[in-house]
Amino acid sequence: MSTAYIAPPSRMAFYLRWGLRIAQRRTGTELLPAQLLAWYPKAAIGSALLESLIAHDDGRLTERTLKLVRMAVSFAVSCPFCVGLNSEGWEELMTADEREAVQGLRDLDGFTDLERLAIEYARRASETPLNFDAHFGQRLTETFTEREIVVLATTAAQVNYWARVIQALGCPPE
Repeated sequence: MSTAYIAPPSRMAFYLRWGLRIAQRRTGTELLPAQLLAWYPKAAIGSALLESLIAHDDGRLTERTLKLVRMAVSFAVSCPFCVGLNSEGWEELMTADEREAVQGLRDLDGFTDLERLAIEYARRASETPLNFDAHFGQRLTETFTEREIVVLATTAAQVNYWARVIQALGCPPE
């Protein structure tokens, strides 16, 4: 079934089975990472709660902008599973050239200033060590509201969280 480091538990709590079925129905995939988290129900519940509260469209941070952020993080941390999941439906929101730009294969010329800064923020939030200098912080606060910065930060952090969990468990791309 997988090449993950461990196999999913043969039995899991009913509430985890129920939640997993809902998630798999919504995504149309088997969601091996969620199955593996069932070994530690607290992690499974916390991860499910985190996932259920993601931003999809929040004012100027449109569905497209947030998709760009999720994809930029996925590519920045080299997580094939994340790239596959977060790139789903990209054709409806951007061109092939724009997708290549998010991957870092082209310049970000085709994006708005807001989108370019959101992508740069996502990439910086995925670096080790983080690199948020005063000049970047000034550009950020001149462009985005406080709420928008929090939405961007938590969106990038959520993808980083999943990328680390997925890679640490050895989950293959779906």
